[in-house]
Amino acid sequence: MSFFIDLSYDSINKQGEELCGDNVEIVRGEESIIVVLADGLGSGVKANILAMLTSKIAATMLKEGLSIEDTVDTIVKTLPVCSVRQLAYATFTIFKIENDGHIYIVEFDNPPIVFVRDNKLQEIKKTPRFINDRVIYESNLELEQGDVLVAFSDGVIHAGVGAILNLGWQWENVSKHLVRVTKKAKSAKFISRDLIETCQNLYDFRPGDDTTVVALKIRKLAIIDLFTGPPEDKRNDSFAVRMLMNARGKKVVCGGTAAAIVSRELDENITVNIGTMNSEVPPTAFIKGIDLVTEGVLTMVKTVEIISKLNNESRNDSSVYDFRKNDGATQLAKLLIEDCTHLNLWVGRAINPAHQNPDLPVDLSIKLKVVADLVKLLKGMGKNVKLTYI
Repeated sequence: MSFFIDLSYDSINKQGEELCGDNVEIVRGEESIIVVLADGLGSGVKANILAMLTSKIAATMLKEGLSIEDTVDTIVKTLPVCSVRQLAYATFTIFKIENDGHIYIVEFDNPPIVFVRDNKLQEIKKTPRFINDRVIYESNLELEQGDVLVAFSDGVIHAGVGAILNLGWQWENVSKHLVRVTKKAKSAKFISRDLIETCQNLYDFRPGDDTTVVALKIRKLAIIDLFTGPPEDKRNDSFAVRMLMNARGKKVVCGGTAAAIVSRELDENITVNIGTMNSEVPPTAFIKGIDLVTEGVLTMVKTVEIISKLNNESRNDSSVYDFRKNDGATQLAKLLIEDCTHLNLWVGRAINPAHQNPDLPVDLSIKLKVVADLVKLLKGMGKNVKLTYI
């Protein structure tokens, strides 16, 4: 496959609710990826149950090859009935993306999908179908590199009602905003996060509805090779650097010892950039031929913290991480989110004497755990990660 299917979703809960009434289910198979965004009726616990049941039933049944008729019929018969409104459903949007770029879309009562190609809003041809007295709309598209599809719950178009905007944020305004955002956003994560944060601002940080955004972007492969050492056997130093330099992706070195090894093997000087240092993260450095050189464990711990915060499925606070910062952790996190679809990790297993100092933070003694946390986070974002110990 010559392209990468980049997927991301973000949510905020209705003010005062601990559970989100929207739910997203992603099932990755060998031949396809199924994504279901469900919006449960109302809010709170009941809506959360409705949304979770809907998304899990739809994703599971479609993965097993059952028809959309059987899927919708099962959802309608399974969901509990609201005793007040006598309704038993959740609205939903379904993507089924094949490895060849074909996508099958099903929409039921959620706001229409936004489709952007070549920085322009595109119309999607939809075919209505009647199932159990309900109308669903089906679409089929052949996706191309650079295409963006964004699905969202009605919390997005309700944003601002009674506060900043009288009638809320209409679909036309949302679509125009997304066209602007997709011109500069490399990753699906920054598209979904931007739209959620915009809604949060329009709600004045008091969301009047559960709000969820699912973004899909077709990207070309972007490979990063990251070396953090040193190797367990010093005789493998040259091998590690050779593998790094022969790789076809952007090159990152984390750790002072690893940087010293690369500098020695390449016969290139290390230049420290003091201007990138702050109270939490040591400064970066420069080695000719390497795209980013950072300190080791402290920087990687902070990087994991940044990506973990950005990956929160539901966030109701007002904090937004500032990716304009230039410290090593921010640079590394942005690189792994924006410029990476495939990550090759070369991790040395030698014990670094500096990490055994009892006066230093405990985090310095758990490099392998930090690496494992990073791998888990990036795999959770759908990135292809290969881990090699040396």
